[in-house]
Amino acid sequence: MTASLEEVAYKLAAGGKGLLAADESASTIKKRFDAIGVESTFENRRDYREMLFRSEAMTQYISGVILFDETIRQKAQDGTPLVSLIEAAGSIPGIKVDLGAQPQPGCPGETITEGLDGLAGRFKEYYDLGARFAKWRAVIDIGQHIPSYTSILANAQALARYAALAQAAGIVPIVEPEVLMDGDHDIDRCYDVTEWVLKEVFQQLFYGRVKLEGMVLKPNMVIAGRKAQKQASVEEVAAKTVRCLKNCVPSAVPSVAFLSGGQSDEEATAHLDAMIRGGGLPWNLTFSYGRALQAAPQKAWSGKPENIVAGQAAFTHRSRMNYLAALGQWTPESEQQKAA
Repeated sequence: MTASLEEVAYKLAAGGKGLLAADESASTIKKRFDAIGVESTFENRRDYREMLFRSEAMTQYISGVILFDETIRQKAQDGTPLVSLIEAAGSIPGIKVDLGAQPQPGCPGETITEGLDGLAGRFKEYYDLGARFAKWRAVIDIGQHIPSYTSILANAQALARYAALAQAAGIVPIVEPEVLMDGDHDIDRCYDVTEWVLKEVFQQLFYGRVKLEGMVLKPNMVIAGRKAQKQASVEEVAAKTVRCLKNCVPSAVPSVAFLSGGQSDEEATAHLDAMIRGGGLPWNLTFSYGRALQAAPQKAWSGKPENIVAGQAAFTHRSRMNYLAALGQWTPESEQQKAA
């Protein structure tokens, strides 16, 4: 029996489990590998991701994995499709379908995400390859005179069109409007822009007849820019993020899975934990982290076969920390505990 959109959307954030964003583009994974002195070859990318997908974390803490086009087609060293490794762990394979952000004409300093052309056909292929959910990321920057309504509207419309095409193909859309934490803006400026973006996104989802019960929202947290003189406390980030979501996100949405957006590993975990502890949430709240889950295992692995166990242990530990956070059970002391 094929799971419904609603079932998949709910499962992706239920019970404390969260998403591994392993959908780095070729250029992004090269930067990550350069930082650990590993050449970004087809084989090294496969071996690294196989290491993650065969880890204990996959069975206990990870509900789904967002894959890149290359990865969803790859096979492990023993010939097993990587998608099959994910499924065998009880996790759900997903796929990034946008083609990246490009400069938006008439909007200096702003971008529009591309990839709608031919997307219906690509969805059919990805479904046949095993994907049951997808991701599309819109990028909203904060700066002098930006964002503009023109850019917010265009990106919201693209997100809605993508989401409608995904659901028509039997695939759950992860809708990701990311307000970047670059810049020197304070947390209140981030709140205002995030509220504006989310309200426009849900307006366009309504116009696009997207079924809210069959989608997942992947938003940024409401947080000060990384260059801001004053950084907000964990409690303030959690409180303002939840308030913003309650003002914008209908309760029909089953799952909200946060991106980490450049936060440190522990910051992303602590903020999520504080939101859960506050209670009174109408959605399942969890994590959908890329760098915040992978930086530690990448460093531990460093491209060496003899470090696979250490890399898996680091990934399992970070996954467990965020699993505890999604249950409201994380503490700073938890960070000192090694994964069992």
